[in-house]
Amino acid sequence: MLEEFLNNKPLFYDEIDYTRMPRVYERIQQYFSLPKIIHIIGTNGKGTTGRFLSTALYRLGYNTGHYTSPHILEFNERIWFNGNNVSMQLLEETHENLLTILTPEEVDSLSYFEYTTFLAMLFFSKKSDFIILEAGLGGEYDATAVFDNHLTLVTPIDKDHEAFLGDSIYAIAKTKLAAIQKVAISVNQKYNDVNKVLEEIQQNKTIELFRVEELLDTSSLEKINLIAKHDTLAPYLKENLSLAIAALQYFHIEYTPEIFYNARLFGRLTQLEKNIIVDVGHNPLAAKSIVRSLKGSKYILVYNSYKDKNYKEILKILKPIIKEVHLIDIENVRVAKNTYLQKSLEELGISYSDFNFIDSNEEYLVFGSFSVVETFLKVYHG
Repeated sequence: MLEEFLNNKPLFYDEIDYTRMPRVYERIQQYFSLPKIIHIIGTNGKGTTGRFLSTALYRLGYNTGHYTSPHILEFNERIWFNGNNVSMQLLEETHENLLTILTPEEVDSLSYFEYTTFLAMLFFSKKSDFIILEAGLGGEYDATAVFDNHLTLVTPIDKDHEAFLGDSIYAIAKTKLAAIQKVAISVNQKYNDVNKVLEEIQQNKTIELFRVEELLDTSSLEKINLIAKHDTLAPYLKENLSLAIAALQYFHIEYTPEIFYNARLFGRLTQLEKNIIVDVGHNPLAAKSIVRSLKGSKYILVYNSYKDKNYKEILKILKPIIKEVHLIDIENVRVAKNTYLQKSLEELGISYSDFNFIDSNEEYLVFGSFSVVETFLKVYHG
């Protein structure tokens, strides 16, 4: 069984063998027949950008796959094709096929993300016109970077996963942006160091680099505003939409606003109920985007954090919209001990308690990670 197989693979490694994925792919690439690949790298907004673009392409008549991660409730949320998550039965069949292609040693050594990347690409193979391929936490050494792509989309780059990517914006940008192969479209970046790295890569690799605004004419801007108004998109979601539309412009694909309606991924400032918003964001950049979108209101924050996250900075950013914090228990070895979180909350002067139930008279924001939203949904939906 696929799920049992994946459950036996560790999600995180202290050390990563960056040569493994390219080495394995070089041996088995004859089994893949891949179409136009659009690779998405960056820190925030990869999933929503990918879903905007993949939904639009599918609605325009292209067979389109979207590989995203992580999932919230079910594994097959990661592998989407032509409007739906691929059924577990079809993924099970693809898994059995993949096991015949890989050697037992390769099967054993591939990480969870590496294996699921091969699984998704094998499923998309021979049946797709476009594959929207979202990087995991990395760039240059990410499992998704081994496949030849036609275009790279660059979402906002900020600090995240510093233990793997580097402890400065410049270092993180170098790691992520080294994944660019031929052509890239970048959103407006907050940090000059990101633009500096983009310029260095453009010179050293002779890539073609576009800024989003270079590909958006007056008609596109009008359509973006219309879509954003129709779907009540927060500013950062509007930025993701603009990047997706810039990609269509690059490929000279005509579109109408309607093909983007209701296309964003669940868990991105999603209104679960009238008084409950859920968001899978988990870093300072996501927190800043949420504050911009929700300013003027106060929420009970249902929260927890991984210990490798700068949760004190995140809470400090969110403080203007926090009424109080309810800490929700999640089972994960990476979760910060409550005593550390409590100390940070006390230092910031934010009142807190354990999460127990939803009061219909209060406004709630569920935020902190995919695991926080997953745990909340399981509790809330019983």
